[in-house]
Amino acid sequence: MTQPDVYLLGRAEAEEMRLKRQIANLAPDSDAQFEKIGIKQGERVVDLGCGPGGVLHLLGKRVGPTGSVLGIERSAHFVELARHFVADHGLTQVEVREGDAYDTGMPRASFDGAHMRLVLVNVPKPELIVREMVSLVRPGGWVASFEADFLAHICDPPLPEWTRLVDAYTAYSAAQGIDLFVGRRTHRLFREAGVVDIRVDAVVHVYPPGHDRRTILRDFINNVADKLVDGGFIKRRELETDLAMLELYLSRPDALVTSHMFFRLCGRVPG
Repeated sequence: MTQPDVYLLGRAEAEEMRLKRQIANLAPDSDAQFEKIGIKQGERVVDLGCGPGGVLHLLGKRVGPTGSVLGIERSAHFVELARHFVADHGLTQVEVREGDAYDTGMPRASFDGAHMRLVLVNVPKPELIVREMVSLVRPGGWVASFEADFLAHICDPPLPEWTRLVDAYTAYSAAQGIDLFVGRRTHRLFREAGVVDIRVDAVVHVYPPGHDRRTILRDFINNVADKLVDGGFIKRRELETDLAMLELYLSRPDALVTSHMFFRLCGRVPG
């Protein structure tokens, strides 16, 4: 059944720009995952929630000109951006369609492999998307997930404003039915969907001053600032003061800021 579009971070211009930066920032981590999977030339692959580009170029490279990649994205605007991204990379084997990851409407068992990155941490009822994804893959085919968990998103020395902002964002997300710590659960979600031979590893980064993703907490908070205030998760004055203090903190060379923990999972559909 189709679910309402409740993508946690919205689809405003700031989020669009963040996702475009993310394409390059996370490419090495995703490409390393694809290398371990052993994606073959000629395979037919689907990528759920591809956003404005995501990993379409990486998957296109792996399947080669004899294979095919289908990106599924709910936002019509992001679909157009992804199509431009594909065209700019000359990826004739990659197609992007508007669709719902909860209910793609595509034939069952019709792909050699399926992938999604940072989808489940932004939507409610992640188990429904996992089941839909697994159903699209033929017996013996592969599935892969790259998912975040807020467990490791820390700073040092401690900053009270950081903690307050994280707590407000976590509470807001939970109120939308969204689990910011879903990364650690992905192995269970895929097992419950029937996936076997599951392998998981984890990646954490330290973001130095000047790195695009050092400011990701600020970017997330700015994306939903009005909703945090309107929902009573934080007062407007406190939010503004905390963000100002966070901005100063992020500029300090002695401040350590880590990424979220990223859980990379791959497995096989039995058969």
